[in-house]
Amino acid sequence: MNITQFFEHWSITENPFRGEEARHDEVLARLNGLGDAPPAGVSVGPGAPPGGSMHSDFEKILGELTRPSTSIVFGEKGSGKTAIRLQITQRVRDFNAKNPNAKIFVISYDDLNQPVAELDARFGDSKKELAPFKAFRLVDHMDAMLAIAVDRIAAAMLHEGEDRPAADLGEEPRKAARRWAVPLRHDLLVLQSLYDPADNDGARSARLRRILRLVPERKEVLWRAGTLAGWVPAAAMLFLWLFPGQTKGGFMEDAFAVMFLVLLAAYAGVLIKRLIWDRLALRRIATRVHSEMRTTQRAPESIASSLASIDPNSRTHAVLPLVADSDEPRYAMFERLRRVIARFGYTGILVLVDRVDEPTLVNGDSEKMRAIIWPLFNNKFLQQERFGVKLLLPIELRHALFKESADFFQEARLDKQGFIERLSWSGPMLYDLCNARLNACRVPGGDPLSLIQLFDEDVTRQDVVDALDQMHQPRDAFKFLYRCLNEHCSNVTAEEGAWRVPRLVLENVRRVESDRVQQLYRGITPA
Repeated sequence: MNITQFFEHWSITENPFRGEEARHDEVLARLNGLGDAPPAGVSVGPGAPPGGSMHSDFEKILGELTRPSTSIVFGEKGSGKTAIRLQITQRVRDFNAKNPNAKIFVISYDDLNQPVAELDARFGDSKKELAPFKAFRLVDHMDAMLAIAVDRIAAAMLHEGEDRPAADLGEEPRKAARRWAVPLRHDLLVLQSLYDPADNDGARSARLRRILRLVPERKEVLWRAGTLAGWVPAAAMLFLWLFPGQTKGGFMEDAFAVMFLVLLAAYAGVLIKRLIWDRLALRRIATRVHSEMRTTQRAPESIASSLASIDPNSRTHAVLPLVADSDEPRYAMFERLRRVIARFGYTGILVLVDRVDEPTLVNGDSEKMRAIIWPLFNNKFLQQERFGVKLLLPIELRHALFKESADFFQEARLDKQGFIERLSWSGPMLYDLCNARLNACRVPGGDPLSLIQLFDEDVTRQDVVDALDQMHQPRDAFKFLYRCLNEHCSNVTAEEGAWRVPRLVLENVRRVESDRVQQLYRGITPA
């Protein structure tokens, strides 16, 4: 018998225990309403309880969406951290649909490859492997988060939703933005000019300025007029000087000549200031910004081109990140972000941090992960108004955290955060989870199916629960059940009609899988 025949007998459309990575798990997506609708012929069966795949601590981790808060969660590989992130995203999506005027803006900070690579390019040292990771600062994380948020906002404002992930800014975000006060429109332009990763030459900044209908300052208008038309007075004087009959020689001719040279020098001065001095000054500012914004992809030339679109009085250290290690401009940028998205119905920001161990240059190294994450344990950052961070962290960082000093805990104030010391799963929790997945794969209209029905009558529910309890994590529980079914199917023929897994198979697989899990925790086996 093959496992497909086994599932067909039980009216199961696909293998419920095949998925091991939450991002690619169609059963999880269907069970929790993540992403698209189920394919034809597949539905969540009547036996799948709502939230059946949720961890018991999920509500604590999520908190109140009306007032976003911070949660710090530690879990083993395969314990469901990524699934929790996806479930939080879906819960926020549902919340936003019901509360269009009190939405939550989600920043998915779950791909650290780019910021890690940027720091490695600047501080990488073959002799000091940890050098780029120890260079991580809180402001580097803040820059990376702002870049993710601005990328989505810019995609919506520039109508690029089909090509780039765009934020939900309503049906006509451009028309709405044009009605804002000038300072608020300029806030949006400043954010885009600094943090839009897709702007390589400043063209997007110039385009957004036109969309927002921002008029240059009077001083800037005069300088532009001088650049374009400053040659006219000098040309007129030259005409009066050289045109026959306009000069009588002597004093008048000399006066026209002097005036021409003065006007020509003035226009040359305007050109030098506008085309050379101002550009050099803008390039100096852009270079300083680039040296401070170390986790973004913008080159100095790109930043300089974008900064040309914002008002000159905004190109100061009070607005731009020009001072080394200064976090005040970043907090001001977050405040600008809050003001901008508030006009689109967002009242809070939620940052989801996940997959810290996955960047290529990190490769699961606990010291590297520690260097990356520890700057985020800053009470001022985590306690911003209507701002929450969900830190879904590998268990290795829990061990490192408990070795820190009292001064570290005093500064981080982790007692104010929702703290989950270990994302653990009991046997009954895993049984309910597997039961929910089983029924999520039943054909439409089928009767509810219990996991215990797949085993012989001499196998009790407690036997299955105890076996799952030894697996500890959803990923290992799925592997255990998949192997049980596969072992049984490979040892019987379809003619026998043995549609239930016997106790002997359950016990043998439990022993093997339990040993594998223990070896995994001791670092002996890879998975």
